[in-house]
Amino acid sequence: LKPWAPREPPAESDGRLQRRPSSRPAAMDVDYDEDEGTATKTAGRKIKGRGAEDDDRYAGKAGKFERLDHGDDEAGPARSIEGWVVIVSGVHEEAQEDDVFEAFAEFGDIKNLHLNLDRRTGFVKGYAFIEYETKQEAAKAIKGMDGQQLLDSRLAVQWAFTKPSGGKQRRR
Repeated sequence: LKPWAPREPPAESDGRLQRRPSSRPAAMDVDYDEDEGTATKTAGRKIKGRGAEDDDRYAGKAGKFERLDHGDDEAGPARSIEGWVVIVSGVHEEAQEDDVFEAFAEFGDIKNLHLNLDRRTGFVKGYAFIEYETKQEAAKAIKGMDGQQLLDSRLAVQWAFTKPSGGKQRRR
């Protein structure tokens, strides 16, 4: 075997590398001189899509849209799609669903109970959602259990959904 050695250019060459002719066009062969005259053509081009025309649909309104009137302008609890939902915070991390259910079942028929768990530890995250059929049952649960102890933990019970007060508007 011969040791590796760089090839020497042919005798008739001037020492620079030569490229073999190819049937494919080179990827980098671009003539930039042709682009100089096209800048004036694009300025007169018709623009399509949003913002192409002067649209006066929102002129003067600047994103202020109408609101639905709910009839009563008082702030307070809002009904969810299926019932009245109460949020319970301060639930002990080792509480079971049965413990929370038994504590809140005395105020009315519980339609739904969500006691969310931490995926990593498996313990309760510290809050629960309880859904009642009627507003009166949910109100009794809030009044009866707010500030009470459950498994050595003080509970805070309030409405999960509330309507905004009539005078104030929510900011987005």
